[in-house]
Amino acid sequence: MNTNERKIYTADPSALGLFGLAMVTLVASSQKLGLTSGTSFIIPWAIFLGAFAQLFACLKDAQKGNVFGTTAFGGYSMFWFAVAMSWMIQHGVFGESMAAAVDPKQLGFAFVGYLIFSVYMTIGSMETNKVLFIIFVLIDFLFLGLSMSVLGGSHFGHELAAYSEFAIAMVGFYGSAANVLNATFGREFLPLGKPFGIFKKAPVAVKKAA
Repeated sequence: MNTNERKIYTADPSALGLFGLAMVTLVASSQKLGLTSGTSFIIPWAIFLGAFAQLFACLKDAQKGNVFGTTAFGGYSMFWFAVAMSWMIQHGVFGESMAAAVDPKQLGFAFVGYLIFSVYMTIGSMETNKVLFIIFVLIDFLFLGLSMSVLGGSHFGHELAAYSEFAIAMVGFYGSAANVLNATFGREFLPLGKPFGIFKKAPVAVKKAA
């Protein structure tokens, strides 16, 4: 072995990614719950926490060869980039003609697409930990509510999205804290819950020929 070779360690980015998710959903849910109004001050949090923090986590998970983490953090980071730009279009940042031509139902179809994405990611999350599984179930309800609200004008859908998003924030903060403190203390300080162990099969030992 070359003595000049150095092993490069990449820290688990889950804590930062979950913190970004928790922050942006907390701020965004305040508007849906009627505690705040407008989206102007949600946009910076959508870009820097929802988008960039999760994009950073995505790239780090990619270095670790973590397909699930890369896809999850990458997919939702791009969601928040797109939502932030959608709000900016509504506010006229890209011109009055673009703002006037907005069709909210196009955003509704995007929510349906993310609902489909979230459902199969929820299945994958069952083999990670239970806290992450709960977050994904809540994300499913969030996109179900958003789809119902935007495409069907459902008040129940709006309420479902609002409370689901707030719950995502709370569980996301817990998940972020658990990842930070467990790694820092070198022990299970806050439990994340073991995988369900339903779908993932143990590797089959291959017998070598004599």
